[in-house]
Amino acid sequence: MEPNYHTPVMLQECIEGLNIKPNGLYVDLTFGGGGHSKEILKHLESGHLYGFDQDKDAVKNAEGLDPNKFTLIEGNFRYLKRYLKAYGVKQVDGILGDLGISSHQIDDGERGFSTRFDAELDMRMDQSADVTAKTVVNNYSTDALHKLLGMYGEVRNAKTLAAAIAAERINKEIKTVEDLKRILSRFAKRGKENRYYAQVFQAIRIEVNEELKALEEVLVQSEEVLKEGGRLVIMSYHSLEDRMVKNFMAKGKVQGELEKDFYGNVLKPFNAITRKPIEASEEELKINNRARSAKLRIAEKI
Repeated sequence: MEPNYHTPVMLQECIEGLNIKPNGLYVDLTFGGGGHSKEILKHLESGHLYGFDQDKDAVKNAEGLDPNKFTLIEGNFRYLKRYLKAYGVKQVDGILGDLGISSHQIDDGERGFSTRFDAELDMRMDQSADVTAKTVVNNYSTDALHKLLGMYGEVRNAKTLAAAIAAERINKEIKTVEDLKRILSRFAKRGKENRYYAQVFQAIRIEVNEELKALEEVLVQSEEVLKEGGRLVIMSYHSLEDRMVKNFMAKGKVQGELEKDFYGNVLKPFNAITRKPIEASEEELKINNRARSAKLRIAEKI
């Protein structure tokens, strides 16, 4: 495993949240550098772990793991149920998801995720996908850009910025990170440029990878895939994701609406173990800056 792939965030809290049985079946929705998975495997005897990742680089990190205990599924976790069924698995004892982007992807300058390096505007986690950041910036309507910048990036002047991007691309395609940053620099507050760039890049990345749609799909499937008493452990880094996870764990719906039966009894598939999200300790924040915005929530299938 590459040493800097990324340091797993709140590792012990995630493992405790899963409440691992040595003979249980588990899923790591975001294998990445394998940090969480390797820790889960230490607790398994006759059990098995299925790791999901759509990034080809993650495959290298699975080398050397015991195939009797571990299977890497090269696909998007939004197809959780379908892939598990292909392996003859109907239900599991626990699901872990560490959402967001790995340090490795950000540090790979060629992928176009980072504002620190000039590269083609890409941002695909799945390198075979059709839509890239360049597609979004050059082909989306001004209204669509305004909406995604405001919703996914919480960019304060989203409407003005969307109009500026649309005006710029009429003369010349916006191809690279630097092309986009040149436009953004006109709208960023002095001294807060990097934060502004990060918000815009986050918004585009979420759109390119359909991250919120994929999250909703996997949460809905988790209800069916988890056994009674099984644990759902999700760590998010964005307020929209965290709200979806919180609503789903509390009410069984990502929008937060309650479902009731004929007699008016509330139907909810999970008991939230965490009322408030768990956040990283001061000690962890000193050594892992990525943990700063992480919110961990845990629920148990009723």
